[in-house]
Amino acid sequence: MLLEFIFFLLAGIFFGTFTGLTPGIHINLIGGLLISLPLLNLNPIYFVIFVTAMAITHTFLDFVPSVFLGCPDTDTELSILPGHQLLKDARGFEAVYLSNIGSLLAIFLLVIISIPSIFLMKDFYELISSVIPYILILVLIIVIFTEKNKINSLIVFLLTGFLGYSLLTLEINQPLLPLLTGLFGSSNILLSIKNKTKIPPQKITKPKINLKKPIFGAILSAPLCSFLPGVGSGQAAVIGNTIIKQDQKEFLVLLGIINTLVMGFSFISLYAIGKTRTGAAATIQQFLGEISSSEIILILITVIISGLIAFKLTNFFGKKISEKIEKINYEKTSYAILVILLIVVFLVSGFMGILILIASTFTGIYCISLNVKRTNMMGSLILPTILFYFGLG
Repeated sequence: MLLEFIFFLLAGIFFGTFTGLTPGIHINLIGGLLISLPLLNLNPIYFVIFVTAMAITHTFLDFVPSVFLGCPDTDTELSILPGHQLLKDARGFEAVYLSNIGSLLAIFLLVIISIPSIFLMKDFYELISSVIPYILILVLIIVIFTEKNKINSLIVFLLTGFLGYSLLTLEINQPLLPLLTGLFGSSNILLSIKNKTKIPPQKITKPKINLKKPIFGAILSAPLCSFLPGVGSGQAAVIGNTIIKQDQKEFLVLLGIINTLVMGFSFISLYAIGKTRTGAAATIQQFLGEISSSEIILILITVIISGLIAFKLTNFFGKKISEKIEKINYEKTSYAILVILLIVVFLVSGFMGILILIASTFTGIYCISLNVKRTNMMGSLILPTILFYFGLG
């Protein structure tokens, strides 16, 4: 049992590193392939260990391409905003390090608050579900009214919101992939090419930061969002930043905490209320069905070990890329990344996905030109979620 545990744990960490560092490749693709393979009479718990380790490792490593390449995963789309700015200021490693610290904190927070969260989920699930749309509406109002140009902020929110809402009527695989890639990824890459962005030699620095705001912001938002349909890491980050205002560095820590904490809580919610809120949790449900107390303990042990190893790996790759990125032709790399994104979107979401990618890319460029915070483009997720809860989605 111990040798098998170690083998599948390390295998999960390896694949999580691969998916985290590779633009456009998500753990859901690996999970889907795993479900389709014959189990070869192996104990399903080994595959659960593999999926858990892969998912947690991915949440650490996926900030690396988001910062250095401007290629967001569907859970890290907001990180390219402050992260890319730090990269242009020769502090790309600092951006990765801040999100990495956040992910590490999330591991310990998950262990600390997992038990009370299980009881809260069981007792207050229906109540929390009923107030979520009103919380999101309040967040919307706060985000718009804290902007200097409130009209442009509203335009961006509604434009991206209706773009996201329109996807609900389409029969397409993984619609968020082309939507968020266009709004937060390819639009940013195209503007970098147009503006002839130069990446300066990077400094390897570890900044000092007050962790209180990111921790409290994440604790208030991530557990609330992690077990409810339609509310994910992006919305949780906006809610957390709205409740407790963060500066640029604190926001990156917040994103790291929430990205990993939401993934961890999806396993807790599967145990507590039998609901799956991530692809990884859905894969685990396919293997185990209902989760027992001993199995959730084993999952938490896997989360802790894989998280500690992933923290070291993220710092390692962050340093290596920081040392070499100035030698890379950023314009040619950007074009290559755009081609990769097009191929991935086509393979996953088909021709319709390409059309959505093009529409969302030009929408993203237009929204950026209005000079409001790019977090307003989270309307693409928040508005459909609000409408979903009111039975309009």
